[in-house]
Amino acid sequence: MNGEINLLTLLSLIVAIVAIVKLRSVLGRRTNDDEARVEQRRREAQLQKTAAAQSDKVVTLPRREREAEGADSTVSVAEVEARIKSFAGSDTALANGLTAILKLDSKFDPENFLRGARQAYEMIVTAFAEGNRRLLRDLLSADVLDSFSRAIAEREQRGHVIDQSFVGINKADMLEAEVSQKGIASITVRFVSQLISATRDKAGNIIDGDDTRIKDVTDIWTFSRDISTKEARRNLNWKLVGTQAPN
Repeated sequence: MNGEINLLTLLSLIVAIVAIVKLRSVLGRRTNDDEARVEQRRREAQLQKTAAAQSDKVVTLPRREREAEGADSTVSVAEVEARIKSFAGSDTALANGLTAILKLDSKFDPENFLRGARQAYEMIVTAFAEGNRRLLRDLLSADVLDSFSRAIAEREQRGHVIDQSFVGINKADMLEAEVSQKGIASITVRFVSQLISATRDKAGNIIDGDDTRIKDVTDIWTFSRDISTKEARRNLNWKLVGTQAPN
């Protein structure tokens, strides 16, 4: 009848309201699994944030992924010889030096080191042109850093600025490798690169170089790292310890 509530309609309405209330309570409540997923995502984000902060402070030459230092596996003599032979070729002195490094650090990989050295070279050349002492501090030994810093300071005192573009590295070859009696590994690399570089005075006039011409540059650099003990090998950073002009 009009104006009256049918009993069946009333019951249906009550059931619908109860269902809606239960559904909202389920949708609005986190389960234990939900809490675990949220916590896992929070930890992953924190780890990524921490890793990014650490990478801003330390610059390392890229290397092969390795397990924890305590889980070092033994490299067979045959494997070492094969790796060295394929890399050093007929250069006996280089092969002997790389073998000496591998005997102390079984995780050392010549090819990955060279890839890292190429990246370090570009970073150092660019940082020197920009006067970025902070970055150089992580990549250079104390003696080389002092030399580079004095050159930057003299340039700044004269009001000179280097306008430079790094084009690329045409070639990077290992020339020498050795381990000192104190367990310091050293590797000398010859880089052949291309740069567009010009030095400008206070007025912006070019006083050296050419900002329109690509110049071929050859540098011979030596990198070193302490591999004398297990503790020392935990520090994976190679640093530039010497530079020399090509013959």
